[in-house]
Amino acid sequence: MTPANTTTTNRYGAIASEIYDLDKQPGKLRDTGFYLQRLADIDGEILEPACGSGRMMIPLLEAGHTVTGFDLSADMLARCAASCAARGFSPELSQAGFDSFEYGRRFAAAILPAGSFTLVGNADEARGVLDRIRRHLAPGGLFLLDMMPLSYLANRADDRRRWTAGNGDLLTLEGIVTRVDWTAQTIERTYRYERWRDNRLLATELDPMIQRLWGLHELTLALEAVGFTVDAVHADYRPGAPPGPESRMLTFEARAA
Repeated sequence: MTPANTTTTNRYGAIASEIYDLDKQPGKLRDTGFYLQRLADIDGEILEPACGSGRMMIPLLEAGHTVTGFDLSADMLARCAASCAARGFSPELSQAGFDSFEYGRRFAAAILPAGSFTLVGNADEARGVLDRIRRHLAPGGLFLLDMMPLSYLANRADDRRRWTAGNGDLLTLEGIVTRVDWTAQTIERTYRYERWRDNRLLATELDPMIQRLWGLHELTLALEAVGFTVDAVHADYRPGAPPGPESRMLTFEARAA
C-alpha cells in the first residue's frame, strides 16, 4: 500500500518493499477470502490503486479476474511484476499516484484493501481521490474500500519486528509514533528499515508515514458526495456483520452512479 501525494512520506523503498513482500504474501491475509467472495460476480476489469507487491492482485488473477494496478513505489511495482510473472501473469502495471492515475476506459470494480486509503493524509485530497476513482468506474461499478476505525489513533505502541530474507540477510523494522492529531485525525510514525549480514549493518532506510483515519459516517458522506451509493459497511471481513465498538476494520461496499 503506497501513498498519493508525496515522495517524502509513505514512500516504500527497497528494504520496506522487501519486508512488505515477506510479511504480506499473496493470499495469506484474512481479507483475501472476503474480497474474492465480494468480487466473484464481477464480469469485467478490476482496478487496484496502490497495488503494492501484488498480495491482493495475485489471488484475484488466479481466480480468473483481469486486474490492472498502479503504485507510486517503483520498488513495490518491480516486486509485483516479478511475482505475477513467476505465476504466469502479466497484468497492466504503471507507476502513478492517487492524484495522477489516468486510464482511457472505465472499470467494473475498484478496490482499496487494508490501509491504502489512509495514506492520503489530507481530507480534501482524499475526497478528490474518491471522485477520481468514481469517474474511472462504469455506472453501477463496485467499489470496496477498507478503513480502520478512529480508535486506531490511540495505538501508540512501538512496532519492532524482524524477518529473514531469501539470501539469509536479517531484515529489521522499528516503527515509532511521533505525533497524533485527533483534530485532523492523523497519526504519524517514523519507520526505520535495516538490512544486516554477518552482524554488520549493510543498509538503512527511514520512512516517515502519515495516515489519516475517517469516521464511519464521515466516510459514508464523502463517498455519497462524489456520486457513490453505499450499499453496506462490513466489519472485520465478515459479510453483513455491522460495525461495532470492537471492530478492527470496516469495509465500505459502494456503487458508482
